[in-house]
Amino acid sequence: MNIRPLTHDFSVSSQILPADLPQLKAKGFRAIICNRPDREDPGQPSFAEIAAAAAKVGIEARHIPVRPDSIGVADVAAFGRAIKELPAPVLGYCRSGGRSAAMWEKSRA
Repeated sequence: MNIRPLTHDFSVSSQILPADLPQLKAKGFRAIICNRPDREDPGQPSFAEIAAAAAKVGIEARHIPVRPDSIGVADVAAFGRAIKELPAPVLGYCRSGGRSAAMWEKSRA
């Protein structure tokens, strides 16, 4: 997990694991957004696993799965709504953090 802050209230990261959620809570994150479709890679934890671990430590979780080459207008709108609705600070994650950063950038336009 490599966390990269984009603003005071939003950071991006590579894939997180259920075991990372207590550490994310300790770092002050109050919500996460997953931008990876389930089963994108073998061995990747499902969003349900991540969401269950997040709920146990009091972190809200949202799933807005997109493929890197097919981020659509509706995806960006959903991401923008999530940023407004979720408690900050928020961590967006995907395989490398790039997709989440792109979603954040597009939602600001």
